[in-house]
Amino acid sequence: MRLVNVSDIHIAAERIGGAVLRTPLVPCAWSDPDRPLWLKPESLQAIGAFKVRGAHNALAALSRAQREKGVVAYSSGNHAQAVAYAARAENIQATIVIDDTAPELKITATRELGAEVVLVPLDQRAQVAAGLVAERGATLIPPFDHPDVIAGQGTIGLEIAEDLPDVRVVLVPVSGGGLAAGIGVAIKALCPGAAVYGVEPELAGDTAASFAAGEQVHWPAADRIRTIADGLRAEPSELTYAHLTATLDGVLTVSEREIRAAVALLARKAKLVAEPAGAVATAAYLFRASQLPRGSAVAVISGGNIDPGLLGDILSGEPTAG
Repeated sequence: MRLVNVSDIHIAAERIGGAVLRTPLVPCAWSDPDRPLWLKPESLQAIGAFKVRGAHNALAALSRAQREKGVVAYSSGNHAQAVAYAARAENIQATIVIDDTAPELKITATRELGAEVVLVPLDQRAQVAAGLVAERGATLIPPFDHPDVIAGQGTIGLEIAEDLPDVRVVLVPVSGGGLAAGIGVAIKALCPGAAVYGVEPELAGDTAASFAAGEQVHWPAADRIRTIADGLRAEPSELTYAHLTATLDGVLTVSEREIRAAVALLARKAKLVAEPAGAVATAAYLFRASQLPRGSAVAVISGGNIDPGLLGDILSGEPTAG
């Protein structure tokens, strides 16, 4: 199995440079002076999440024949929007298979970007997508299990290394693992003194359990869908898990209460809207500091596509199911 390297990520950066936003590092005056925090708000991307990087890189690598037959993707929502957005920009027909537990906000946004949407149960997404690929001769653009997708997400790591070369800790959400894999490769190559930690919800902590066991373990989808962080309900593939074990210094988990607290803090103090999945890295900084090295830290805000009603409930302190 060939792993993505930093050269692949540099190539991805050249491909997508004109298509995605180079997000800033936002300093947090309220952070611990011993662990000054910067936020990397991928929520500012055009579709509200980092996924646009991997989608653009994967579509840019397609041949003319592949473009003519269209693409198929499966996703909980953000990758769906990313592929739909990139496909519209490239004039490629996109069909997206979305699990029927995904927020309506993300489903509607995907349709509005011109993609065909097929709704299925979470554990049937990959199977249905594979069937559509076989039926139509289309190209599958998976949400994380693809070298071009991993390399595209890794461009975030290049930007962190350029903007904060003395970074000591990088905190990254983990679900399917493409984001953490790409960032891990870039940071370990360019900032070898930095520690990279994946962060998961406790209710979808399969990667943390895998690291503790020394081998990949699998949690049923029925367990993983319990978390409010709907963007973190997938599990790593063989490819992404290999990257994670090669580049992460550890995996932390945070509770549902801590995720909600981080969403609220980001809105009130950083003036940034983060969906629950996008807030887990900040939650780890806030509630797991004793497990982190001292020094400058970066928390990646992976997305900001939160239902307005849920955000209102969190900010008002009202309990919300999930």
